[in-house]
Amino acid sequence: MSEQSEPATAEELMRSRFAAFKRADAAWLLRTWHPSTRPAELDLTDNPHWRGLQIVDAVDGGADADSGVVEFRATYLRDDGSIGILHERSRFLRDDGRWFYVDGDLFDA
Repeated sequence: MSEQSEPATAEELMRSRFAAFKRADAAWLLRTWHPSTRPAELDLTDNPHWRGLQIVDAVDGGADADSGVVEFRATYLRDDGSIGILHERSRFLRDDGRWFYVDGDLFDA
């Protein structure tokens, strides 16, 4: 399990999950994934080289909220050296005082 502190907002959780993808920290990703949608395991063997994160929009998800949405664009390095973009609008829930990633809708980049 990661030694990170608990994110106070949905956006903080999104940023911590991006950082976890960058360092291939499957334990943190699974721990912060809502039990209703969490996979049994997470194989990051083919995890791309993540480069940057841009928060596009955040709706609710504050320190006193129970749900929130964070839209982001994450850039990564493709095998051919070009830059790829993952654009997602993610849903988050707070359960027992902890934020969890639930799921998201992907946009064509």
